[in-house]
Amino acid sequence: MSDNGRWVHPFGSCADGHFQVCVTDALDGWQHTSLRVATLAPAVQVSLDLGDSEVIVVPLQGSFDVTAVDHTGERHEARLAGRTSVFAGATDVAYVPRGASLTVRNAGVGRAKVALCGATATKHSRPLPFRHVAAADVPVELRGAGRASREVRNFGVPQVLDADSIIACEVITPAGNWSSYPPHKHDEEREGVETELEEIYYFEVRAESPAEGADPVGYQRVYGTRERPLDVFAEVRSGDVVLVPHGWHGPAMAPPGYDLYYLNVMAGPGTTRAWLICDDPAHAWLRDSWAQQDVDPRLPIGGPR
Repeated sequence: MSDNGRWVHPFGSCADGHFQVCVTDALDGWQHTSLRVATLAPAVQVSLDLGDSEVIVVPLQGSFDVTAVDHTGERHEARLAGRTSVFAGATDVAYVPRGASLTVRNAGVGRAKVALCGATATKHSRPLPFRHVAAADVPVELRGAGRASREVRNFGVPQVLDADSIIACEVITPAGNWSSYPPHKHDEEREGVETELEEIYYFEVRAESPAEGADPVGYQRVYGTRERPLDVFAEVRSGDVVLVPHGWHGPAMAPPGYDLYYLNVMAGPGTTRAWLICDDPAHAWLRDSWAQQDVDPRLPIGGPR
């Protein structure tokens, strides 16, 4: 029986106030991560008291002024230059620690869209410092090869951002390619092998070239183990969310004609902040096949390597 009804949230189906997307631990079975997405008119702002959560502010479209007052009362400000769209290259981001109050304001002249990626911060005894990460400091990785080629922008991984629990990145999959592939999981704590992380996928899709009447679409697969069954196969459009509580996930599929973007937010209960995955043994051999294939020449999309 399909589990789409529980773990797939079409755009607008989990809205809250200014946020057209609002995934929090208020959802049954969801504990460690959150995602809020707002589209704001010029000069309009959203505010949030973070409590025990840390947040990475990610401009999806447009530029933003970020103001945070941390747990000591110190005020921090950053202007996020942002970008014209998620397909225009990496963006600068702001890290806001737990215990802060946060305000994000549209700093441009047109409508702008922002994502607040969150995680319950449990690993450090004290909140970490506020940080503004420049777009130039975001590593852009070309992963896979052939039809499994994709671009990964690693703004919120442990090697780039000092955070408590959150791990976040964004992935661009050119039209006709598969990503999150081979299918993999990270739902057990096995030292040096795998970490337990729940994961949010937030999607945007565009036509590879302008076409009247086009309906950009992508697909996402999530399936469980014998011990913990799960069955999700979702058709996704811009603004849709798929949640991965456990199990194998992938591929994320970009049909011919449509480029696929997704924003990943991960965190878990373990004592170590690490992104360790285990491939589905039935498909793990595919990684070895990449050595005989070239990376898709369309990558990177919208920005330098």
